Amino acid sequence: MVTLQTKLVTTDELLAMPDDGIRRWLIDGQLRERPWSIDLQNSESLMTIRNSNHSSVMSQIAFRLVGWRNQQPEPHGKVYCGEAGCRLSRNPDTTVGVDVMYVSAAALSQQTGSSTIFEGTPTLVVEILSPSTTQEALHEKIRVYRRAGVPLIWVVDPDDQTIRIYRPQGAPTLATGDIELVGDPHMPGLRIPARELFV
Repeated sequence: MVTLQTKLVTTDELLAMPDDGIRRWLIDGQLRERPWSIDLQNSESLMTIRNSNHSSVMSQIAFRLVGWRNQQPEPHGKVYCGEAGCRLSRNPDTTVGVDVMYVSAAALSQQTGSSTIFEGTPTLVVEILSPSTTQEALHEKIRVYRRAGVPLIWVVDPDDQTIRIYRPQGAPTLATGDIELVGDPHMPGLRIPARELFV
């Protein structure tokens, strides 16, 4: 992860940057960068590749969240996945890509303009670890999610088949096996046995 600039960067400037194989996000207006692509067998062309375990877990989480959402009374919130853009704060901007997030209907109703990113605080954010995840970047994201007041944060480790659950206050808890991920009170009725994310 590289942070070199002294001038604060806005979300609009971030979104205008080229799609050049560099993964970028903002923390308090400071640009963070990490190569997004990997070189397969010294190929001259870089390809964007997701770890298959990462992708499988993402699909299981999204599937279960959409199923839960569809059973809720109208109006429904939305489930986003695949590095969905989220601006958590402004001036200076904190804008990150989230592996999976659930946004309530109330938060959706506050969206204005035609931005391609969600602005505000999601109810749930899920970060799925991959071999390229650094502890520094992960801890920084958890810190900004908690500071923004995200009620539920899941950090999923596909290799260990564990989920670390964070809330704005208190120590994290761990779910594995038959231990359930519970959404109450923010996502009432959401109950997912941890093992179901790794099938």
